[in-house]
Amino acid sequence: MDAAQAMKTRLLADLRAALKERRACEARVVRTLVAAIDNAEAPPAHAGPGPMAWHEFRSGAAEVERLFLSYADVRRTLQAEIDERESAAAELERLGRAGEATALRSEADLARRYLA
Repeated sequence: MDAAQAMKTRLLADLRAALKERRACEARVVRTLVAAIDNAEAPPAHAGPGPMAWHEFRSGAAEVERLFLSYADVRRTLQAEIDERESAAAELERLGRAGEATALRSEADLARRYLA
């Protein structure tokens, strides 16, 4: 199992537990982390006005292999999510919205536990 799959397996187990125990905030953050890893695994879109090929629905002809993420790639992806929340919290605090800043920092702390 590669690093991305291992992390997603851990995140999905934690998501199930959070949903079962009705920890909505934690479930939302974990769902976002899974989505961030999924997005990082997506191959880049082809640019340009090239011709579009016709594919039969569910034929498998349009399937594209996901990118392989190393352990460092997964850590970078998670760190980017943490940094985004920290940056937004700093801006909210600057605007005098301390309660919302605290909530974002709590989300960052929750995400940070997956870097350990």
